[in-house]
Amino acid sequence: MTINRGAEICLVLIMCFLSIGPALGADPASARAKPKAEAEGYAFAASHDEIVEAAKKEGKLAVIRSLGAPTFKSLVASFRQKYPFITDVTEFEFRGTEAPQRFLLELQAGRGKEWDVFDVAPELQSEFLPYLKKFDVLGMARGKMLDIPVEMIDPKSRNVVSITAGLHAVAYNKKLLREENVPNSWEDFLKPELKGKKFMVEIRPQGFAALAARLGEEWMINYAQKIRDQQPIWVRGAAGPIGRIAAGEGTMYHFALYHTCMAIREKHLKMGDTLGCKVVQPVPIRIGDRTAVSVFASHPHVALLWVEFQASAPAQAIIDANEPLKSSLYVPGTEINKLVKGKTVSVNDWNTFYDSERWMESAVKAFGFPQEDKR
Repeated sequence: MTINRGAEICLVLIMCFLSIGPALGADPASARAKPKAEAEGYAFAASHDEIVEAAKKEGKLAVIRSLGAPTFKSLVASFRQKYPFITDVTEFEFRGTEAPQRFLLELQAGRGKEWDVFDVAPELQSEFLPYLKKFDVLGMARGKMLDIPVEMIDPKSRNVVSITAGLHAVAYNKKLLREENVPNSWEDFLKPELKGKKFMVEIRPQGFAALAARLGEEWMINYAQKIRDQQPIWVRGAAGPIGRIAAGEGTMYHFALYHTCMAIREKHLKMGDTLGCKVVQPVPIRIGDRTAVSVFASHPHVALLWVEFQASAPAQAIIDANEPLKSSLYVPGTEINKLVKGKTVSVNDWNTFYDSERWMESAVKAFGFPQEDKR
């Protein structure tokens, strides 16, 4: 068989292209992802450089945050050091559960368009979705256009990223309770000697939802009923009840937020080593601080870089330095990542996130719809 000279040259060129394609970083899956995402109405950058170049033309950022002011200030300083073309960052803080509700009403009324990126309250995520820019953050993370661990991104919406995590533990007063008497399992709270106002339980049962992710809804409801029968002290919030325990006004707090416990412990060390924070297995963990770019963003690409930056190792180290153990479980080297190494965990992650409100409602019903004990 004979091959003419032109065909031979063409064949050689094709073979060369196929051989050097992988060396040039060609990613057929990523190449297919962009048109697919765009066909579904998502914006999809072909490269990280494309995002940066667009951000240079924007140069500013307006953020609604829930992280503490010192944490945010340090994050912004580091962010601007990485991207010096960002000339101005303005911010507003979400506090409590009412602020996100008010902001959602503003968006629905056509206001709140001055913000580029904001935190998405967990109980309102479905209502917030129409007001989020459809960046395919998940697709760009998979294609390495964005450096974000894919576990941090909501696979359902594809554009909401969980920046932190909340780990639940036992807070206890070391002066009132010896360490060997602190429960070693969650079932230990059901012992007869702990019945009758012996420990505090949060009315908003986020820790129960975290355990349901591993042990199942039926187990969780049964456990909530047994906790009710122990006649605990019903409380609301994290810092207040833990502070009371540190001051000797309570013995234990069931499903206390670990990072809050550790922060209050640090403050109280000057007055004496009174507060203990014990991790119990399976360790209940839930994703936290969900953030996304606003559909009204005037600086969407700077906002996208900001979302990515918060998921980076330097940013997570800043979170750990300012709000210990509130960092993401999914970023290697974070304090929470190291803490749970080798431990059995129960993570209410994006796979179970949308069951959370139903699970918490079931737990509250099992509690008997208690009211906060303000005594």
